[in-house]
Amino acid sequence: MNKTPLLFLAIILLIVGLMSILTRSRDMFDQEKELVKVEKTIRSSIGWAKDKDLDLLYSVIANDSNYTEIQPGDNVVRGFEEFKQAEAFWMSEDFEAVRFDIRDLRINFSQDGTVAWWYCILDDINTWKGQPANWENVRWTGVLEKRNGTWVICQMHFSNIKE
Repeated sequence: MNKTPLLFLAIILLIVGLMSILTRSRDMFDQEKELVKVEKTIRSSIGWAKDKDLDLLYSVIANDSNYTEIQPGDNVVRGFEEFKQAEAFWMSEDFEAVRFDIRDLRINFSQDGTVAWWYCILDDINTWKGQPANWENVRWTGVLEKRNGTWVICQMHFSNIKE
């Protein structure tokens, strides 16, 4: 019996198997790289206000009806269309974003690397008609999802820290 075809088949299967392993390892989740992207997304969701860059803001927020934002007090924003209703306030000449500071930022990922969640303390320093309009020492948490290769925020929760 000629063993050459069997040997040839075994070599081909070995090569295909190795290529599959190499391809999978190349596509594996790079946590350090994704941490940078997620942090940039989080910072953009606040930092857009300095230049009133709505395109930047809307690129990092989930543009669907499931978006949820819980703010201090009783304000709950449900869905992207409701989120956009604040545009008149943010774009008003009376509103000025001064600076923001994020402290103690902690980011975690799901096992498959398609969901991330964060926790931090936020100071969001602004003025309204020249008067302070700040959120200081605010606990800020949220959830992001990687959609079509881009991280978007699906849910945010802001709450005051009792001192």
